[in-house]
Amino acid sequence: MQESLLVWLSLPFIFICGASIGSFLNVVIYRIPADLSIVYPPSHCPNCLHRLGIRENIPILGWLILKGRCKCCGSRIAIRYLLVEFLSGLLFSLIFLKFAFSLLTPFYWVFLCWLIVLAVIDLDTFSFPDILLKSALLAGICFQLLLGWQDGQLAHTVFVALASGWLGLFLLDIIRLIASFALQVEAMGDGDPKLTAIIGVWLGWERLLLCIFLACVLGAFIGIGSGKMTRRQQIPFGPFLAIGALLTVFWGNEIIFRYVKLFFPYY
Repeated sequence: MQESLLVWLSLPFIFICGASIGSFLNVVIYRIPADLSIVYPPSHCPNCLHRLGIRENIPILGWLILKGRCKCCGSRIAIRYLLVEFLSGLLFSLIFLKFAFSLLTPFYWVFLCWLIVLAVIDLDTFSFPDILLKSALLAGICFQLLLGWQDGQLAHTVFVALASGWLGLFLLDIIRLIASFALQVEAMGDGDPKLTAIIGVWLGWERLLLCIFLACVLGAFIGIGSGKMTRRQQIPFGPFLAIGALLTVFWGNEIIFRYVKLFFPYY
C-alpha cells in the first residue's frame, strides 16, 4: 500500500524526467542522421541559429510558449518535437506504473528511448544509423547479463537472449524476402531485421514473436486497410516494430498467457 502510494506521488516527477529526456531524444533524432555532434553546439534554431534560452528549452511548455515558432526568425518548429517530449513523459510514467521500483523499470526506460529514436528516424530517412543499432544491441545484452546474474542463471539467460536475437534476424529476413517476391519491389529495408534482432535480445523469443505479429497486423491495417497505399509506395516498418515492442512490454505476458490457455488448455 505504501509503495503504491509512493508510485503515484512520484508520477509527476517521472513525467517531467521523461519529457526532459524526450527533449534530448529530439536532438539525437535530428543530429545523428545528419552526422552532427549531439553535445555541441547547444540547442538552437536550425534556420537562424538562435541559441534557445532556458524558457524555450522547457520540455513541452517551451514549444507551447513559442507557439511552435522561433521567436527570432519566426520559422516553424515542427510539432513532432512537442509530441516526442509528451510521448516520452507519458511512456516513462506508464512503465513506472507497470513495474514500479523493480530493476525492469530503468532498463525499459532505456529500451523505450531507443525505440522512439529509431522509429522517428526511420520515418524520416527509411534507415537506421548503425551506431544506434549497435548501442541498442549492447544495452540489451547488458540488460540480460544483469537479469541472469540476479536470477542465478547467467549462461542460460544470455544464451536465450542471443538465440532470440538471431531468431528475430532470421524471421524478418524471411518475411522481407517473401513480401519482396510477392510485391515485386523491395518490401522493407535491411535495417528492419536488425531492429527485430535487438527486440529479440531485449524481450526474448516468445514476446519477439508476439511483437512481429502485432507489427505485421498494424502495418497491414494502416498500409492496406486505409486504401491509400500503392504497391510501390514505401512505408517504414520500424515504427510498427517499435509499437509492437511497446505493446509487448506492457501486455505481452498477459496476451501470451491467455493465448496458451485458449488454445492449449492442458499445457
